[in-house]
Amino acid sequence: MLAITSQRGDTIIEVLLAVTVFSMIAVGAIAIMNQGINSAQRSLEITQVRQQIDAQAEALRFIHQTYINSLSEGQDDGVMSEWEKLRTKAEAGGVSGFATNGSINCPAIASPRAFVLNARTASIDSKPPISMSTPPSPGETPPPYAQLIYGLDRLYAYGIWIEAQRNDGGGSGNVGFIDFHIRACWESPGNSPAITLGTIVRLYDPAA
Repeated sequence: MLAITSQRGDTIIEVLLAVTVFSMIAVGAIAIMNQGINSAQRSLEITQVRQQIDAQAEALRFIHQTYINSLSEGQDDGVMSEWEKLRTKAEAGGVSGFATNGSINCPAIASPRAFVLNARTASIDSKPPISMSTPPSPGETPPPYAQLIYGLDRLYAYGIWIEAQRNDGGGSGNVGFIDFHIRACWESPGNSPAITLGTIVRLYDPAA
């Protein structure tokens, strides 16, 4: 005689429990992956923007050093006028900060005092920076992070700008100086609040 063995399958409760556990693990893994991707993207964006800020700082130092050399040599090689333009940008008042409404927000409109430098020609760009929400031209989307875009006919500044503040040295023969505040602000996907970077370049002005 053949032995008859009973077979028992999984109950609906066991299946649902297994599916629930699997779903929880899958959702957690996806969330961790998204956090890792956002962190990597944030680090890459910060590195790229830091390079843009460093380029602006080096252009400022180049213009300043060329101006000092021109004074000592008694000749103008064309860069002295750029330092004069930078001096006119500097004011004794304070510089504008980032807008805050419970958190850091990028400015909707660039300050009238804001400017950028063309690092390729070591000159002040003739057009002011554009607001954070405006793309380079109609129909285009804004860049993913703060940057300078060198076009054929102009320099497009997105979310990066410079403001200058002059200090006359307080008299008594003290040499005046100008603090150049280089700032960047942009909305990064998956990150809140806005990402901000900045540095200050202090350059002494013999004529101040």
